[in-house]
Amino acid sequence: METRPGHCLFIIFSEWIWLFTLTSILGGTHAELRCIPLCRLPLPRAAPRELSQLDLTNSIEAPGEDNLVGSADWSPGANSDEKRNVAELTASEESSSKVRARPQGNDASGKDALDGQPKLSDPKVFPGSVSTAALPPPSDGSVTENDNGEAEKDSDENGSRVDVTEGLDEGTDAATWRRTRSARSAETWSGFRPEDGEDASFSDQEEFELPSSTFALSGDTAHNQAMVHWSGQNSSVILMLTKYYDFNSGRVTESSLWRSTDYGTTYEKLNEKVGPKTILSYLYVSPNNKRKIMLLTDPEVDSSLLISLDEGATYEKHGLAFDILSLLFHPEQEDWILAYSHDQKLYVSVEFGRRWQLVQDGVIPNRFYWSRLGLDKEQGMIHLEISVSDGRSQYITCKLQNCSDGNKGKPFPGFIIPNSLVVQDEYVFIQVPVGGQSVHYVSYKRNAFYPMKLPKYTLPKDLQIISTDDNQVVAAIQDRHQNDSYNLYMSESRGLFFTLMLENAVSSGGPEGNIMIDLYEVAGIKGVFLSNKVVENQVKTYITYNKGRDWRLLHAPTTDLQGNKVYCEQPYCSLHLHLHVSENPYTSGNIVSKDSAPGIIIASGVVGPELTSNNVSIFITSDAGNTWREVFQEEYSVFFLNQGGSLVAIRHTPLPIRHIWLSFDEGRNWDKYSFTSSPLYVDGVLGEPGEDTLIMTIFGHFSHRSEWQLIKTDFRSIFQQRCTSEDYMTWQLHNEGEVCIMGMKRIFQKPKANVRCVNARNQYISQMSNSCPCTEADFECDYGFERQVDRSCAPSFWFVPTATSRDCIRGDSFLNTTGYRRAFSNNCTDGALLKYSPTRQKCPSQAPRGLQLFTSEGTLVATLDRNVTFLVFLEEGLGSMTSITVDFGDGTAISYVNISSIDDGVKHIYSRVGIYQVSATATNTLGFDRVILYLHVSCQLEQVQLSAPSVVVKNKAVNLTTVLRPNNVGTVSYYWWFDNKTEPVVTLDGTMSFTFSKEGRHTVTVQASVGNTVHQDQMTVTVYDYFRSYVLGFSSNLDEQNPGMSEWREDISRVVKSNMVQVTGINDEQLLVTVIPGLPTTAEIFIVPEKKARGGGMDEKWAHLDQLSQVLLSALNQDLIQFTLKPGVQVNVYATQLSPAPLVDSSDSGHSATAVIMLVSVVLMGLAVFVIYKFKRKIPGINTYTAEQPDKEQEVIPTVTSIDIPNPEGEKLTSLDHVDVQLDSRARGYLPSHTDIKLSDEAPHVF
Repeated sequence: METRPGHCLFIIFSEWIWLFTLTSILGGTHAELRCIPLCRLPLPRAAPRELSQLDLTNSIEAPGEDNLVGSADWSPGANSDEKRNVAELTASEESSSKVRARPQGNDASGKDALDGQPKLSDPKVFPGSVSTAALPPPSDGSVTENDNGEAEKDSDENGSRVDVTEGLDEGTDAATWRRTRSARSAETWSGFRPEDGEDASFSDQEEFELPSSTFALSGDTAHNQAMVHWSGQNSSVILMLTKYYDFNSGRVTESSLWRSTDYGTTYEKLNEKVGPKTILSYLYVSPNNKRKIMLLTDPEVDSSLLISLDEGATYEKHGLAFDILSLLFHPEQEDWILAYSHDQKLYVSVEFGRRWQLVQDGVIPNRFYWSRLGLDKEQGMIHLEISVSDGRSQYITCKLQNCSDGNKGKPFPGFIIPNSLVVQDEYVFIQVPVGGQSVHYVSYKRNAFYPMKLPKYTLPKDLQIISTDDNQVVAAIQDRHQNDSYNLYMSESRGLFFTLMLENAVSSGGPEGNIMIDLYEVAGIKGVFLSNKVVENQVKTYITYNKGRDWRLLHAPTTDLQGNKVYCEQPYCSLHLHLHVSENPYTSGNIVSKDSAPGIIIASGVVGPELTSNNVSIFITSDAGNTWREVFQEEYSVFFLNQGGSLVAIRHTPLPIRHIWLSFDEGRNWDKYSFTSSPLYVDGVLGEPGEDTLIMTIFGHFSHRSEWQLIKTDFRSIFQQRCTSEDYMTWQLHNEGEVCIMGMKRIFQKPKANVRCVNARNQYISQMSNSCPCTEADFECDYGFERQVDRSCAPSFWFVPTATSRDCIRGDSFLNTTGYRRAFSNNCTDGALLKYSPTRQKCPSQAPRGLQLFTSEGTLVATLDRNVTFLVFLEEGLGSMTSITVDFGDGTAISYVNISSIDDGVKHIYSRVGIYQVSATATNTLGFDRVILYLHVSCQLEQVQLSAPSVVVKNKAVNLTTVLRPNNVGTVSYYWWFDNKTEPVVTLDGTMSFTFSKEGRHTVTVQASVGNTVHQDQMTVTVYDYFRSYVLGFSSNLDEQNPGMSEWREDISRVVKSNMVQVTGINDEQLLVTVIPGLPTTAEIFIVPEKKARGGGMDEKWAHLDQLSQVLLSALNQDLIQFTLKPGVQVNVYATQLSPAPLVDSSDSGHSATAVIMLVSVVLMGLAVFVIYKFKRKIPGINTYTAEQPDKEQEVIPTVTSIDIPNPEGEKLTSLDHVDVQLDSRARGYLPSHTDIKLSDEAPHVF
């Protein structure tokens, strides 16, 4: 059962017009009440929660210890979108509950009698105590009454806040929900009757009147939420915080604080004491000292705390530098509190909120826990799960006020799966990624972690911790083939080895994605559980008296409520109970039992072949489930009064009522009592916490316009004297006549029927307990064994019984199993104890087997120059005589004398990248075992750069290359995408050859992946049938300004191209310039065909490109292409003989036509130069310029007839007809070319 801090009751008003509508369609809507321990407070939520369906059968609440009782059938008020029914009460812990999957985190919904940590709760949700403002109530909900108040634990030891809400799931249409409720009501109720619609069977009964007083909360008509704290323990103080929660803005806009010092007879409004403009959002109570109250203000207005040390009489205000999301009180130290903020920071206060200190940032929500004295080294330690990079988490511990890196402990050396840390009692649970799978690990009593051993071939897709009571772990596991059910498993004391407890237990999803398991632990009697199980597509209810060893169906009542005989034969017919809690996560459900009333269970259910939601009745058992009686055929809330000696029932109805019903003989007969002279629309019921529970407050409205009415009902006039021993009788616990249950005969005391006396404390405890001789029934099957048809335990087909225990890895002896093991809480003696108990034997000398080796991160990738932690585990072998050697694969190895020497793992640092073969070898005198893994060591990849020609020839292979920085990073995977293809080409080499088959622009993308790092580069390649290209050089001053950035290269390319177009007049669409990465700075220019196809043959097209080439080379040769990089830095561009990277795959065989053309061009140009040189004086109009160089032959500048540069604004050169070869170089101010540039008329690179 859920518990929450403070006795808190959420109450929400709705318009009376909705009331009359619901009279005909809602039948008995209700929500139930749940107590939540004060040491865990909730995560606020910003939007209202709604329930898509609320079971009409949820009329009974699981009991609480020193609880309050809360119920509301429907509360009138304003518009249904803004007013919701919510009751939030304070109470202490509950003793039994609808068992849920354990929280996978630090969850406020749990119960822990020892240290305030959660015991039974929902995983992944309900962290801390969730605020009503964050979890708004429903618009047309109702709250069922619920018993609380328990004798076993004092309320000052386990204070809590009770949160009762109801709502529709987000996105669910409210009208649809109402229609569902209407259908249910038509099936389960006989109709509404005048004057609270009581049954005809009760209408003629004598009516008694209860002493009561009424108080109206003036001025709070608009408030739609309330939180109530009743101190109890001989205290008459009640605190009530009412507030208006605006569902549109998601915040509290008004609040009032009320205080009563006379058990609720009168209330004083304290707004002036806390500040008339102060808006209060939450009320918290210390679980260790209920006189200490903490009020949290609305952070939107004023982020502060109001602290009271005298039960709310006076307050002191303290400002906050952060917004509180949830609180965790220490289970023993009343002033120690952990606060979790919205930005994932954890703070601590050791002065009850007066001062706060930052503990740690990056903390996972609800994954922080207080240490436990006797298990942890220090009382002031905290267990934390913190977030690290790449979506991984780490489990650390640190001291309360010093969580620096030097003081952090790492109980598990590796990384864990996020949101997997659970610290509960003696156990710590984590999940570790190993080989792509999630492996569950457990630590017992804070010792080393070991993998949890499930039956072989159990492949869980989900695992939830249900309970860690009685030194055993109960886990719910959903196997790969299951969808709406879980298998229940139980461990031995260390939580290592699990055996099957029950198959196919019904499960359902909670409103926050939590898992709800239909498993209910009966309070007051150890080992008794109820569970709903799927059998041939039918849901049936089973009961066990020996903690899951044996299960049977429930016997149906012999007669119905009218005394008619019930014909119901097992296995075709039996009694089935609703065990699931309400979909509202802060209500307790529809089954209740109590530690102080062992044997009494009240639940809603049906008689038939399976569990249904139709024709639900209320059933009660007085002998722990052996026999059942039907007590109501309609929806009633039944709760315990006077330490469980009496029962109180209130009917669920949207009509106003005046009466409640009391039973003094365990529900066999009921007396009618009036609690008000005017019919009241009941919103809820608040019961006095403590030992007696003889005062209740029923709250509601007399009409839809009236204020909130609090009616104090006093039952003390009924119980006028203390009970004596003569007022009790004894009864013996049994299971269908078998009195030895869990190895004991137990006899209890309970009050005689119709005795009206006040029960003294601890009168219901077991009065006599005798142990029984052990029989086979006291033992369950051990790990690796299965129950057979004859109820014996035999080895599973996969289990090898001769295998030695894991104990031999740590010690010299082990317990040799017989196939049976006794439940930890079973107390049988002698008899067959020796026959079935394991015997301790000396560990045999055995060769090691089952050696495991993996990294602490669960991956096969490591980073250069960083620690790698290797974890080594041995399944079998004498650990004290087995040495372990770890070879890291880089020429170093390390040896240990035994396995216990490496509990914290083996650390190593690699200084070079590469793939290393790492091995671990376990050796003793009888043999050895060896395991190998291959570790990829890499360094961080910073950049990948794609290199390829900007222009290529169609249908010719082109080389694509990559450059990495740093260049040696280890094993790299390359992913190549071309254009819009969805599937990449994957290579392990940074180069590849590709052929483009279409002209146009093509996009090439490459990704380089190293470890968890991926970098990407992209470029565009233009494809033509033919083109000319030249390599350009720049004056050396440009190299000094080259930053090596792609954007810089693009800018230089753009400037050079623009300058060339301006100087030569060539159409800019025919020029492409690409600056090549690296130093010295070079570029490549491409002269490409016109976009509009020219007429004529290929020779004419080539001739046109040659003519444009001559114009461009002439301009380059005369240093006409230059630009200003910045003031004072002039850069010249010239042609060079340097060649770019090959554009064509050199692997092609044969001589290409292009190569032949180039060779012929070289020969012809050489002849032309020779002729011109010889006859230059004889040919007028041709000028050749040479530069004298004494140490080398004269360089020949290609002869180009001088042409006039066209007007930049005039027509550009686009064809042979437009080329005017009349450039007078001397008129243009020709400058000699660079001496290091060799130009010739040889054909440029052609592709």
